[in-house]
Amino acid sequence: MKNAWMKWAAAAGAAVMIAGAFAGCGGEEKQKTGQEGPQAKVGFITACTGPGAAYGISQKEAVDMAVEEINSNPNTKIKLDMITYDTKLVKTEAINAVKKAVEQDKVLAIIGPMTTGEFFAAGPIAQQAGVTVFGISLTADGVTEVGDYIFRNAVPGKLAIPITVKKAHDKLGFKTVAVMYSHNNDMLVSENRIYQKLFPEMGVDIVATESFADKDTDFSAQLTKIQAANPDVIAIAGFYQEGSLIVKKAREMGLNQPIIGNNGFNSPEYIKQAGPAADGTLVATPWNPDRKSEKAQAFRKAFKEKYGHEPDQFAAQAYDGVYMMHRAIEEAGTTTDRKKLRDTLAGVKGFEGVTGKFEFDQDRNPKMDMDVLEVKNGQWVPFA
Repeated sequence: MKNAWMKWAAAAGAAVMIAGAFAGCGGEEKQKTGQEGPQAKVGFITACTGPGAAYGISQKEAVDMAVEEINSNPNTKIKLDMITYDTKLVKTEAINAVKKAVEQDKVLAIIGPMTTGEFFAAGPIAQQAGVTVFGISLTADGVTEVGDYIFRNAVPGKLAIPITVKKAHDKLGFKTVAVMYSHNNDMLVSENRIYQKLFPEMGVDIVATESFADKDTDFSAQLTKIQAANPDVIAIAGFYQEGSLIVKKAREMGLNQPIIGNNGFNSPEYIKQAGPAADGTLVATPWNPDRKSEKAQAFRKAFKEKYGHEPDQFAAQAYDGVYMMHRAIEEAGTTTDRKKLRDTLAGVKGFEGVTGKFEFDQDRNPKMDMDVLEVKNGQWVPFA
């Protein structure tokens, strides 16, 4: 009987350990503050599983670290009770998460969702309920137009893409371009529209435009047409999964042109999955790991010590987003007044985070500097 009980206990312990290992990326998770005092409930809606999980995991690591720092700081007046919801990058899951956060969990505000498609499906629910939504990775056009409770520190594609294109054009002097984009992704359709307007305005001929779908794996037909058009550069609006496959196939076919990428390329997973084919890719980003600022380097060091790898743009923006939200909560001095928090956040000035100095414009979009980076020898380096 004793041996049987010991075997059962060992098995139960192992099950608990396994469950704990997966708790951070699945279902709903509530992060305890571990201390008494005023606590503000904030919903964090992301996608730690499913396609694009690398973005969501990166965000969650940074959010967890920021909450831990804030709640352990003796100067903190209002601690954060962060509730995480995993949407699995499914719109219906995002809708359910927002409804639960707003109606059942009674959160003061929401950070997320992760993608524009999820936001356009679920964001109006929060807007109608008068709950602030803070987008840390929403870059498509029209996000803040949903309503006056919608904010973001993610730089819209209409601001980021022209920075990449113009800097690349100044240095490379290209005259023709081929464009590829995902036709079933709201954000990427929006960014294709930016390409289609921007290049002709600059006097650059678009010699081919090819589309694909999220989760596609074969891009031979599109790249064959692009190869025949022989552009000087290739511009892609895609996430890291498809983007890495596209550039690998392009290089295999002898297409060695520079690649102009979008926000979806700003993940270490792009370089990891594309390998040497990623070299020559250009992106604009508010996060430069080599930025010589005390906050940026302290964040980079702490993140590496905690997780064993470098933070990416999605981690940096998530980290800043938590600190900005917390600042607004403490300045508002409330854990329940959603309208007061919204008005306080709108008035935040002089915020400096790990991505640099930041403030909102009149439409609650970010005003901040960006760097253009290039992949060289498997590393993001300044494009100069």
